[in-house]
Amino acid sequence: MAPRILLARHGQTEWSLLGRHTGRTDIPLLDEGRRGAELLGGRLHRGPWAGLAGYEIRTSPLSRARETCELAGFGDRAETWDALMEFDYGAYEGMTPTEIKAARPGWLIWRDGVPDGETLAEVAARADEVVEWARSADRDVLVFAHGHILRSIAARWLGEDVSFAARINLAPTSLSRLGWAYGAPAIERWNDTGHLEA
Repeated sequence: MAPRILLARHGQTEWSLLGRHTGRTDIPLLDEGRRGAELLGGRLHRGPWAGLAGYEIRTSPLSRARETCELAGFGDRAETWDALMEFDYGAYEGMTPTEIKAARPGWLIWRDGVPDGETLAEVAARADEVVEWARSADRDVLVFAHGHILRSIAARWLGEDVSFAARINLAPTSLSRLGWAYGAPAIERWNDTGHLEA
């Protein structure tokens, strides 16, 4: 079996609702985010997922991802992993893209990076570490993490430069799956929020 990876983005927080770059600041889930995590868990514990028996599960150590994992019913099976932490936004932590572009017209994080934070190469290296782990054994995996690192993981899974992540958006509490098509890495499901409509 070729291993696949399920990607679960954490639930809604105040900063994600406002579009503020939330890297290493440990912002808690809103009530909406907690409810979304429970709905995601309900979905993953029903068919065809049926609780994901045999999956290896890891989560970012930041509370918004860990709590999403726990509320979804996987906290007792999950191992925390620093590689799944969000992009370190440095001087842009807590700022919105509009605020950043007021000072840097035309700025794009996936091209221009951030001052005093992680470089795009460092983010790509962490994403590569996750991809290598996911492909390392004959089992599927589930990770709970954050928008930009999950988008970076998807780009690297596909063999693309991390800048490809600019083209693939992720909503809070979304579910995505990376797998294979015709023997090549592929996106099998992306930004699925059907469980939130229940």
